[in-house]
Amino acid sequence: MSGTRVPAALVALAGLGLLFFLLPLAGLLVRAPWDQAVAGITAPETVTALGLSLFCSLAATVVSLVLGIPLALVLAKTSGSLRNVMRALTTLPMVLPPVVGGVALLLAFGRRGLVGSLLDQAFGIQIPFTTAAAVMAETFVAMPFLVIAVEGGLRSLDPRYEEAARALGARGWMVFARVTLPLLRPAIFSGAVLCWARALGEFGATITFAGNFPGRTQTVPVAVYVALETRPDSAIILSLILLAVSLAILVGLRDRWLGTP
Repeated sequence: MSGTRVPAALVALAGLGLLFFLLPLAGLLVRAPWDQAVAGITAPETVTALGLSLFCSLAATVVSLVLGIPLALVLAKTSGSLRNVMRALTTLPMVLPPVVGGVALLLAFGRRGLVGSLLDQAFGIQIPFTTAAAVMAETFVAMPFLVIAVEGGLRSLDPRYEEAARALGARGWMVFARVTLPLLRPAIFSGAVLCWARALGEFGATITFAGNFPGRTQTVPVAVYVALETRPDSAIILSLILLAVSLAILVGLRDRWLGTP
């Protein structure tokens, strides 16, 4: 393909497509109040939102690792219709509108939800509009990225390594811990970083299920939405922070995720 000349019409359309992505970013950079950047980043409400976002996104990533790696293992070892159904359910949050995901979480874990009503009646636990709700919302939308990356890594593994370990007497957990997990480290790392990035930028499910309470559920994306109405300069600064994080992740993972040589 490298030696094939691309028609001028396709080059022009490609340029328009690239311009479509570049113009919004250029607008953000040009209109950014750079003289107020330091003051905006160090403002108490910004620091609080950043701290809460980091905590919730990292907690969501840890939960995704604990639940997502076993799920990816089951998906990789399952075949037939059952695998198709499980994969569809696992990847559904990737195509589901985040607000719909938030509503679904509310109906499942709210005070009158399927599980939330039982938790409230039995233990007095109320999840919605708490920090735990923000973590759950971010986990719901971010974990599929981890599962897909780890499942892909599992399917690319040479089964002879595990077979050799079993032939030498290793069983069950020992094969998984000593052979499978070390071979999966690149896939787990890539999936975890993508999961964390998605959790850090989550907005729709978070504001629907967790609400907007400064210091408790107001993450950076929610703070951007609120500040846009009253403090647009602060909204731009917060947006630049998320932009920088996203760009750093894409550049850092281009070899593992995008297949760039």
